Amino acid sequence: MKIWRSRTLVSSLAIGSALVITIAGCGKKETPESTESVPAPAGGSATIDPSTVGEVTGTVALVGSAPTFKAINMSAEPYCSKANTKTVMPQDVVVGDKGALDNVVVYVKDDLSKYSFDTPKDSVALNQQGCMYEPHVVALMAGQTLEVKNDDQTTHNIHPMPKDNREWNTSQPPGASPIDNSFARQEVAIPVKCNVHPWMKGYIAVLKNPFFAVTTKDGKFDLKGLPPGTYTIEAWQEHYGVVDQQVTIGPKESKSVHLSFNASAPPAGD
Repeated sequence: MKIWRSRTLVSSLAIGSALVITIAGCGKKETPESTESVPAPAGGSATIDPSTVGEVTGTVALVGSAPTFKAINMSAEPYCSKANTKTVMPQDVVVGDKGALDNVVVYVKDDLSKYSFDTPKDSVALNQQGCMYEPHVVALMAGQTLEVKNDDQTTHNIHPMPKDNREWNTSQPPGASPIDNSFARQEVAIPVKCNVHPWMKGYIAVLKNPFFAVTTKDGKFDLKGLPPGTYTIEAWQEHYGVVDQQVTIGPKESKSVHLSFNASAPPAGD
């Protein structure tokens, strides 16, 4: 009889402990995704002589008529609808004067691993304003901090969907602190969406060298600090894919290039 009671007591204690652990686990507060572990920059021993560097400037344009898109319908979210007094259009292809293309990532495509580049200490901001991502396309170096802010009075959900980096998915209610994260590997470009508001989408371009830019409505870009050499300049656009152009610059030389996408080309991925 004593043995039976002893076994019963042990079993009861075990079940009670399990219940405590389960309850504690259910009540655990979720924390934002931690920053991805980024290895220390691995570069060669070659150095760049500041007295010899040049630059590549230029423009990106669309040749032909831009595709038409339907206005974004935000009626499902009253706050988003009220926050936008004007019609909001998708940002897949934004064209300025003379076909100038906005939101194009322009970067040096070549392998520059013989050099060692420091990861920038400044963060790059991705804002959520009027239930849209602003800017629509951001670019940063591998390991650099991406700071996501919510300026809206509604909850957003930031969900980058990379192929070569770690995927993460974090909610951000109104007034929440910025979300800091980073990406370890080059990837041009990572789609990002909001699971709460399906029309919200943007892109994050991650580069392994500092020679990159994102065009604005004038379609212009400027790649400064390039050591003398021959480079492949690549332009990425979310709808049309990529175009390349080779350019050679000498010491202290500045070259200008013009990159263009053909409006009649099928969308990237087709």
